[in-house]
Amino acid sequence: MLGTSISFQNLLKEGFRHYSGLEEAMLKNIDACREISKITRTSLGPMGMKKIIVTHLGRVYVTDDAATIVEELEVHHPAASMLKNSAKMQEQECGDGTNFVLILGGELLNQAETLLKIGLHPNQILLGYEKAMNLCLNSLDSLACLTIKNIRNREEILPCVKSVIGTKQYGLENVLAPLVYDACVYALPTITENFNVDNVRVVKILGGSINDSQIVHGLVLTRGSETSVTHVVKAKVVVYNQDLEIDSGETKGTVVIKNASELLNYTIGEENRMEKLIKEIVDSGVNVVIVGGSISDMAIHFFDKYKVMCIKVLSKFELRRLAKSLGAALVSRKAAPTKEEIGSCDEVTVCEVAGEKIMKFANEKEECKIGTIIIRGATSQFMDDIERAINDGVNAVKNITKNPKFVAGAGACEIHLAHLLIQQAKKETGLDQYSMRKFAEALEQIPCTLVENAGLRPENLIAELYAETAKNKLSGVSIEDGKIKEACVYDSLEVKKWGIKFACETVLTLLSIDQIIVAKPSGGPNPNAAPKQKMDDD
Repeated sequence: MLGTSISFQNLLKEGFRHYSGLEEAMLKNIDACREISKITRTSLGPMGMKKIIVTHLGRVYVTDDAATIVEELEVHHPAASMLKNSAKMQEQECGDGTNFVLILGGELLNQAETLLKIGLHPNQILLGYEKAMNLCLNSLDSLACLTIKNIRNREEILPCVKSVIGTKQYGLENVLAPLVYDACVYALPTITENFNVDNVRVVKILGGSINDSQIVHGLVLTRGSETSVTHVVKAKVVVYNQDLEIDSGETKGTVVIKNASELLNYTIGEENRMEKLIKEIVDSGVNVVIVGGSISDMAIHFFDKYKVMCIKVLSKFELRRLAKSLGAALVSRKAAPTKEEIGSCDEVTVCEVAGEKIMKFANEKEECKIGTIIIRGATSQFMDDIERAINDGVNAVKNITKNPKFVAGAGACEIHLAHLLIQQAKKETGLDQYSMRKFAEALEQIPCTLVENAGLRPENLIAELYAETAKNKLSGVSIEDGKIKEACVYDSLEVKKWGIKFACETVLTLLSIDQIIVAKPSGGPNPNAAPKQKMDDD
């Protein structure tokens, strides 16, 4: 027994699975990441195809937004999950470029597979990829072709916002970009680096067309006032995050009413208590009350009596956002608010858009300025997709506050970087030169994918693109006819830099893995599995 060799599998508890080596571990990881990259690849660019995603709750998504697609996918493979998480980090950091990370990461792994099969060691590939990544990151600044000098200048900002929105809603960028610009500039603080994307809100109202969309200076809620008061100027606002009703007793009782006077006086005690509460709120200077729960008819009656606007907001997230924008504190007791708990607003008014009442909170204080874009459309799925495009446009403005530089779009930047990598690979004497060339080939796939998604043929595209970009660094691929011409689209340098960094670091991590050890899943049966049919005893 002492002389018997013990395998690694025998060291593990029963139920563990172990994969090792090139075939079992590394190539399987590459194959999993390549598959998740293929899912979003056809959605790249203005002519990208959309996906229909139906969640387990029955919610339907119709979108070409890669961030939404990967968010709704339940990926169980550990390597594919790493690539998915790097795309999510790109979305959190820049709000755009998710598909770029997925495609570049998947293509880098695909090219690495070719090198592994011809005999290169993973460490030699890692060395070449790391050199290529550093060269790309260091060269991006020199490829900048546009620098925003004044973020409030309409002529400077609109082309950049149109480029971002056009990749999601091609043909509607001329309609949506001015709305995004107006909302962002209105909500932009004096110190532009403090711009918060949450200060640009989106409200969707079914009906009409996208051309009926409009910008409102202020926070908008899709509901009206509970009282007859519909307009308040220089409002003092209190926000209650609970119901506004008279508390009932914990026990039940029976009341015997003998005559009419007893019936009339039955609820007079509750009325006096409610009126006293409303009177105390009014005496504190409040003329707008926001309640995060149910409101009794008696409370609404007394609010009407004292000419106070009352609003019911059932969403806790919306209630907190509203309180923050008004500078109010959430009150958790049924009592008059203190001076510190009262918020303020320049104007609160009830309007009507397409037959639906909306509540507008206009505040000219710099820290409270919020711009709201009202989207109109025929279906909720269409408006959801428009909202995602608007969010990308708002994040583009946010990225300008971080880094005002832009590089040429339409594949021009990627071809420039690929050309630099090929030139550098010729100077290398080690085996890492092969992985640097493969890195350049991976970058070439971005313009190729743009052309393929537009239904054009990219066979002679790359050679022509290399020749034209050498003369003019603005030369890119036209999706309309597949020809090389000076592009009028721009990609944020900040987005491109983070995209290359996230994709490459994920690839470097995956290529350094040579073993996979999977434990036995804990818990009972899978709740999502279909129930087994029981067989009859007879």
